[in-house]
Amino acid sequence: MAWIRKTYGVPAKRGARVAYLGNGTTAKGTIRSASNGRLNIQLDGDRFTIPFHPKWQLRYLDADSPQEASHA
Repeated sequence: MAWIRKTYGVPAKRGARVAYLGNGTTAKGTIRSASNGRLNIQLDGDRFTIPFHPKWQLRYLDADSPQEASHA
């Protein structure tokens, strides 16, 4: 995951919360792992992970601040 952070300049880390902004809706989820340059994210309510590009339609939610870090 360090490679993803360095290459794409995103604050991705295991357990971090994200919001997927695709398909005209917003779905929140949790980063579970990374592989092949993709983040494996478990969307809320799902039992499995889905691979996402680190910068495609994702907003990284910062738990330490009331503001959100956007990387869309």
